[in-house]
Amino acid sequence: MRLLTKLMRYGWAAPTSLLGLLMATILLITGGRATRVQGVLEVSGGWLANRITHLSGFAALTLGHVVLGHSADCLQHLRLHEHVHVRQAERWGIFFVPAYVLAALWQILRGRHAYRDHPFEQEAFAAESAQCSKDAHSS
Repeated sequence: MRLLTKLMRYGWAAPTSLLGLLMATILLITGGRATRVQGVLEVSGGWLANRITHLSGFAALTLGHVVLGHSADCLQHLRLHEHVHVRQAERWGIFFVPAYVLAALWQILRGRHAYRDHPFEQEAFAAESAQCSKDAHSS
């Protein structure tokens, strides 16, 4: 049953993951490196990743089960946040990218920040915050 559930999650997120794989291929061609972490393909580094970070200010991007990042160190630091987006892609499937864009536009129309006030991002930030609290209490 667990295998079937896992296959369904990967299948439902597959359209978004395919977009991520296309972008990952481009990063790899431009010098990036790939690794698999907890069932997620992480691709980082290379000329294009550095250029995208420089132009956009974003250090990582999640598309389905693919996380693209500026560097391996950056992805290690952002892993919890980005893996929340992986789970969101599993829930939303083919609707993930349109829902993300529409939610960002809704924030802008409300006079709010498209990224910081975005509900998908707030869920990821909350997971980071919860982990920080947990880490602080265990030390």
